[in-house]
Amino acid sequence: MGAVIKYILDLGAAVFLPVVMIVIALGVKMKLKKAIVCGLTLGIAFTGMNVVLGFMFKSISPAANAFVNITGIKLTTIDVGWSPVAAIAWAWPYALVVFPIQIGINIVMLAFGWTNCLNVDMWNVWGKILTATIVAAITHSIPLALAAAAIEVVLELKNADLVQKSVCRLSKISNVTCPHVMNLQGVILAPISRLLDFIPGINKINLDSNKLKEKIGIFGENSVMGFIVGVLIAAIGRCSVKVILQTGVEIATALVLFPLVANLFLESLGPIAEAAGEYMKKKYKGREFCIGIDWSVLGGSSELWVTSILLVPVELVFAIILAKFGINSVLPLAAIINVAATVPALIVTGGNIIKMFIMGVITTPIYLLVSSEFAPILTNLARVQKTLTIPQGQFLTYYGIEGPEFRWTIAHAANIINGDIIGLALFICFIGLFFWYAKYMKRRDREMEVMEKKDIKIENVK
Repeated sequence: MGAVIKYILDLGAAVFLPVVMIVIALGVKMKLKKAIVCGLTLGIAFTGMNVVLGFMFKSISPAANAFVNITGIKLTTIDVGWSPVAAIAWAWPYALVVFPIQIGINIVMLAFGWTNCLNVDMWNVWGKILTATIVAAITHSIPLALAAAAIEVVLELKNADLVQKSVCRLSKISNVTCPHVMNLQGVILAPISRLLDFIPGINKINLDSNKLKEKIGIFGENSVMGFIVGVLIAAIGRCSVKVILQTGVEIATALVLFPLVANLFLESLGPIAEAAGEYMKKKYKGREFCIGIDWSVLGGSSELWVTSILLVPVELVFAIILAKFGINSVLPLAAIINVAATVPALIVTGGNIIKMFIMGVITTPIYLLVSSEFAPILTNLARVQKTLTIPQGQFLTYYGIEGPEFRWTIAHAANIINGDIIGLALFICFIGLFFWYAKYMKRRDREMEVMEKKDIKIENVK
């Protein structure tokens, strides 16, 4: 049975999630033809998003490598991205135990009204398994590892409720949310956002992609911005004129394609989410329900990609500086387009590019330090499990490790059995901050609703 489940999950999000969504669509009385079309369109959307993201990565990575080579710094840990790390997580002997843990917790929390999110993103259960794997490697305790995975499930669902209105507003899809571990970084980003509100100049600027176009004209277009940033990154890496121009055009292409691909999520998820919402409202009067889906549903936000690309040189500079201090060994590569940092920033700020970039600058060292610390653990697991072949003296990691603050604190909090008091104290601080963050997001939602009502009244007057 376990082998069958693992085989199904190994099909990937582009195959697994459409099947799940078709089943849900039929369960909420959607017609078979429409359910199949919506499900297939969702699979196409996931595939398209991965194709464009992979294309962008291949365009930027040569310039990034060239930039690092110029400095002469030797970084021994290679960022292999999420896919090989997911394979390491799935190879953990207790991996499949996490699957029923996630489903069971979700059902209980829905039944008692502790969440309104039905998380159908079962494929991303590997994120919980990764957390459990790291905890098990540090503490050598399977019960603590599974407890950590369970805590992550609970926090993801509670956070899914908090970000639901923001996700709907940004994706333009009703009744959806994003219960992804990366969004737990909002706990850290919300206080930063609040502090930025007190800084003169920054607190007066609310610059999203549309306002950017209004202010700087043609330079605010996705194609032009992508070309300029691509050219600058390749130029910093001292690439040839040919490579500089090619990089510029390729990044411009990616920025234009992302919103087009994201429209497929709207076409596929919109009808299913609406039908599911109406069905649940009839069965449970007085309650609101939403469907939990992967972060890709936000891929149509230009602010997400503009900020991610602008952070590339920042990541490389920090990698070099921290390496000189002996506290970083990671070369950002496969996850150099770090959506794990920009997606939660997008949600917390509502798409304010200035704030998003500042947040990215602040959190970049965190990603480098955490991924550097976890590198020996992940490398050893890969060797023991024979998941990957790694040369001696070389390490692997996942630079864009989602929710690095949560994962680091919970791993070290679990290590209290070995006397890690600091880790436990920081995890308690993280949970305490989560409650403040919850109040912040609820207050921000109320403020946004008031603003939207005012805009509607103004439009009606016109």
